[in-house]
Amino acid sequence: MACYGKIFATIFVVLNLKTFVEGAPQVPCYFIFGDSLLDNGNNNDLNTTAKANYPPYGVDFQGGRPTGRFTNGRNTADFLAEYLGFDHYIPPFASVKDSEILEGVNYASGSAGIRNDSGSHLGDRIYLGRQLENHQTTISRIANLVGNTTSAKKHLNKCLFIVGIGSNDYINNYLMPEIYPSSHLYTPTQYATALMDQYSQHLRTLYEDGARKVALFGLGQIGCIPAELQKHDTRRCVSSTNNAIQQFNSKLKSLVDDLNTNFPDAKFTYINMYSISSIIDPLSVFTRPCCNVLETMPEGQCVPGETPCFLRGIYLFYDNFHPTEIANRIATSRAYNALLPSDAYPMDIHHLIRTNNVVYDE
Repeated sequence: MACYGKIFATIFVVLNLKTFVEGAPQVPCYFIFGDSLLDNGNNNDLNTTAKANYPPYGVDFQGGRPTGRFTNGRNTADFLAEYLGFDHYIPPFASVKDSEILEGVNYASGSAGIRNDSGSHLGDRIYLGRQLENHQTTISRIANLVGNTTSAKKHLNKCLFIVGIGSNDYINNYLMPEIYPSSHLYTPTQYATALMDQYSQHLRTLYEDGARKVALFGLGQIGCIPAELQKHDTRRCVSSTNNAIQQFNSKLKSLVDDLNTNFPDAKFTYINMYSISSIIDPLSVFTRPCCNVLETMPEGQCVPGETPCFLRGIYLFYDNFHPTEIANRIATSRAYNALLPSDAYPMDIHHLIRTNNVVYDE
């Protein structure tokens, strides 16, 4: 019962927060990199089973229509746009038009990972390296709009960048030994180190391309998601999975320190999604998936066209992998304005965007 009280108290606090911020946006632009937790349509036209452009996804989004978001309504990228004061959601790279790019682009892609091969059994995906290549295309387009690359990067210096990736390097790689060799080649510590080596190179590329305010979202308690509980036939969080995730998060937090030391003209911060997702209690009915899920590919996603649960405002998971809109809202509120000191390090996004702007030096 104590956990129920914690869940409902958190929901009450979040629902009473003012979502939209009046006036001009707090940053002129906002760019998003990541996976299905942030994807808002980039996978719709890809040759992959990892897509959410069908009902009941989007049932609570504007007009009740599916857009490619892997949830019933808004995702974390959407809520953060609201907290930042934007009067619209950042468009996906797949459909962004003309001068829209000056205010930001969403590059996130369902099943994408840090490693190029993560999620490959599901089909095509825009892994992090490809997302950065797409960002290069955007920079060239911005340069054409503002005059040159130097001016483009000065513009990007003022933007917020968020990166939320790594879940598929576990769910759709390391935790699937029957398909991927990674768990046979690496211990959990070695794997986290290998991921961080690759991730750090990508983040350095992002810095070189002008990013100066970057929020890095850690991984949530993957050992507590419905897919893991079903896989292990348990109603208790899978400790071996969560222990592996904590290896990743610990190294990501250390990487933030390294990046802030090596790039003093930039600010990187770590969002502790593991701590934020601690409201999950696998014994609660509200942590079961809200929709009926497929038992064949794409296993664990919502059955097309079926009606989801009625009480979507109190369920934490929409399908076997992805949070509901209310869970996304809770997580984003704590990422933006930390509820606990452990939610963000060294600062939450509210404080990150208030750090002094720096100017790109060619």
